[in-house]
Amino acid sequence: MPRPIYAEIDIQALKHNLARLRESVGDRTLWAVVKANAYGHGLENAVEAFADADGFATIDLCDAERARRAGWHKRVLLLEGFFDETDIEPLQDLDVETVVHSMWQIDILKRLQLREVKVHIKVNSGMNRLGFLPVEVGTIYDLLTSIPGVKVMGVVTHFANAEPSYLGDAPASVSRQLTRMGRLAHSATAACMANSAAILWHPEVGGDGVRAGVALYGVSPDSHISSEELGLIPAMTLSAKIIAVQEIAPGEAVGYGSRWIAKRPTRVGIVACGYADGYPRSMPDGSPTWVEGAIAPLVGAVSMDMLEIDITDIPSAGLGSRVELWGSGAGTCPSTEWRPLQARSAMSSSARLHAAFRFKSSTDNRHTATDGTSHDQDQNRIRLQ
Repeated sequence: MPRPIYAEIDIQALKHNLARLRESVGDRTLWAVVKANAYGHGLENAVEAFADADGFATIDLCDAERARRAGWHKRVLLLEGFFDETDIEPLQDLDVETVVHSMWQIDILKRLQLREVKVHIKVNSGMNRLGFLPVEVGTIYDLLTSIPGVKVMGVVTHFANAEPSYLGDAPASVSRQLTRMGRLAHSATAACMANSAAILWHPEVGGDGVRAGVALYGVSPDSHISSEELGLIPAMTLSAKIIAVQEIAPGEAVGYGSRWIAKRPTRVGIVACGYADGYPRSMPDGSPTWVEGAIAPLVGAVSMDMLEIDITDIPSAGLGSRVELWGSGAGTCPSTEWRPLQARSAMSSSARLHAAFRFKSSTDNRHTATDGTSHDQDQNRIRLQ
C-alpha cells in the first residue's frame, strides 16, 4: 500500500471562494488561475468547481489540453505566453489565448502563417518580470495588428505589492504601478490587471478583467490577514498518519541538527509526511498540527519524508492516529464533498502539492477522470489506494 498521506479537496469550498470573489468583481471577466495543477488541488477538480468562472489562466499548453479533455469549453489564457513556434499550432487547435511579452514572440508570429492567434499584450508596470514598458505598448499594438491572423484582445499587467502588509511607498506599489500604466488602465482597450490581492483590497483598480489565483483555494494573499477574515475557506486538507511513537527523556534531541531538545519526558509521534510531500522544511518548532481534536506542536527539523510532533498531552494519540497538517477543519473534516488526492509532490520546500489521482472505489458506480483514474461519487470521503 502507498504511504498514509492524503491531500483532500473540498469542492464546495472551491465553489464558495469563487462566489466570494465574484461578489467583489461583479460582471467583469474573471479568470481562474489554475497553474501548477490548480495550485495542487487537481485541474479536473477545478473544471468542476470553477464552472462559473469566465476563463482559465495557466502557464502550460498541457494544462489547456487537460482542461479541454475534462470538459472546459470556455476561454483559456497562457500567462507566460508560448515558448517556441511549435506551440502555435496546438495553441490554435485548442483555441487558447496567449500573452505576448517579448519581441522574440512577435518575430515568431510574423514568420508563420496563422489561422487566428488571440494575444494579450503584457505590460511591465513595475514588477520587472515580463512585459513591454507602457510607452512601448502603442508600437507593439501596431506591430501585432499588422500580422495576418493575430487578434489583440487587450493588455495585462501584474501587481507586486497589492497586499495590505506591504508598504504603501514601495517602488512598485499599486498606486505607482497604476500611474505607470497611465491611460492604458482606463482606455477602451480591454485591461486585465487585478490579482487576488487587488481584488480583495484595491477597488480602485479598474479594467474589464481580473485574475483570481491563491484566494480561489481559500488562502489569504496576505499572511497577516486570515482566510476567515476574508470570507474564504481553505479547500485542501493535508493529513498523514503517525507511523511510530518514541518515548524520549529530558535532554534528548529530535531530528536533524538536534534542533529541538526535550525539557520533560515526551511522547513524540513520527508522521509520514515531509518536505518532499510539500510540507515546508522551514516550518519552526511549535508549528501546530491537529491530532484527535487537539494541537500537537511540531518538534525538530522537517525531514524529507517524515516529521515529528509532541503528543505528550494527547493520551488518545498514538500509532495510526490521523494528523491534520493544514486545512479548514483544524482537526475535523467538513461534511461537504471531498475529493482525495494522494500527495506526491516534487521535492521542494514550498507548500505546493503535485497530486496524483489514484482513487479506490468500493462500488461499481464510478466516474473515470480524464487521466484514466476513477473515483466513487457515492462516498463522502474516498479512501485512496
